[in-house]
Amino acid sequence: MMVAKMNNPICGKNIVLGVTGSISCYKAADLASKLTQQGAVVDVVLTKGATNFISPLTFTSLTGRDVYVDMFDPSSKQAISHVSLAHAADVIIVYPATAHTIAKIAHGFADDILTTTILASRANVLVAPAMDGFMFENPATQENIQKLRDRGIFILGPSEGRLASGFVGMGRLVEVPYVVDSLEGILGINGDLDGKNIVVSAGGTQEPIDPVRVITNRSSGKMGFAIARAARNRGAKVTLVTAPNALPSISGIDMRNVSTVEEMREQVLYACENADVLVMAAAVSDYRPKNVSDQKIKKDVTVKQNELSIELVQNEDFIKDVPETVLKVGFAAESENLLDNAQKKLIEKGFSLIAANDITSTESGFNVDNNKIIILDQSGDTEDVPLMSKYDVGNRILDRVVKLLDVQ
Repeated sequence: MMVAKMNNPICGKNIVLGVTGSISCYKAADLASKLTQQGAVVDVVLTKGATNFISPLTFTSLTGRDVYVDMFDPSSKQAISHVSLAHAADVIIVYPATAHTIAKIAHGFADDILTTTILASRANVLVAPAMDGFMFENPATQENIQKLRDRGIFILGPSEGRLASGFVGMGRLVEVPYVVDSLEGILGINGDLDGKNIVVSAGGTQEPIDPVRVITNRSSGKMGFAIARAARNRGAKVTLVTAPNALPSISGIDMRNVSTVEEMREQVLYACENADVLVMAAAVSDYRPKNVSDQKIKKDVTVKQNELSIELVQNEDFIKDVPETVLKVGFAAESENLLDNAQKKLIEKGFSLIAANDITSTESGFNVDNNKIIILDQSGDTEDVPLMSKYDVGNRILDRVVKLLDVQ
């Protein structure tokens, strides 16, 4: 089994995975494997319909645990399986959930081990619908799904795409990474940042030269996204203001896409009106072209020595416009004099904390999944954070944020 990551909210949790009779239930095997690899204790419950598509042995092999099919199985090691599962569960996931199972849960049926376990548990329940598009759109199904939402059950998807019938429509089971991402956020409810509003900026801004070309930088946005995900997983309400990037969206957060510094300024300041914390992980352009061409600039062979000059003007620093009540955390991505430059930036911009990182390092620079930073605070103290995943680095920063918020 893989070693669970630091600060992983899934590690050590008891998860009941309910699998119902859908052709897409093969994806549940991958989900069971992913959750087990992250250190969860996964108990799989199969409906009788699900056994027509996938074998209990598949899940036993993946989780190393017994699989439950019959509510009154005399060979079960637990006398009353559904009660034991219900009371031990930290969360119940129904993946996939057929229209029939959704209807039974909505109306409180308890005629198999899955529905009975759900009825007997106080754990959070996640339901991922999977069915034909017309079945999903049927008013009866929509009414049943709304009943589940009204009871606080989390509905994941469905997505739109090609269905087993060959038609394209709404009803396709959401993919495993989306479920894992959603689960992390749900397990983080009531964490140490519960009730806090955190704004995170990410990515590299782009300043247009003409309709085709831009001035930008090498920031991938990975550090900002990791901090946003970590904050969500600790119970915070997160707003992520992100410049263009190729990263997948994060469920459960308010994501605002921007391009230029001015657009980022507008969205960050708006979000900070009700924020407790701002983490400026974005690489914000210092300069922009003074004049932007309305048309694509064409190569002009008559230009002397084939040169083209673009006049730049400095972008205004908007950190000073953030309300003083907001705790501000910055980043100093430097190629030389790391601590001196970070200390200067910390003081000049009024950050409570700043994370200094050496961008010349190939193992912790741009476009990699790991980072190594030094955290500086206003008192002059420094904390070396060794090389680790950007998600874990984000949590180390948030550990310091929690302490500062407790002092306020």
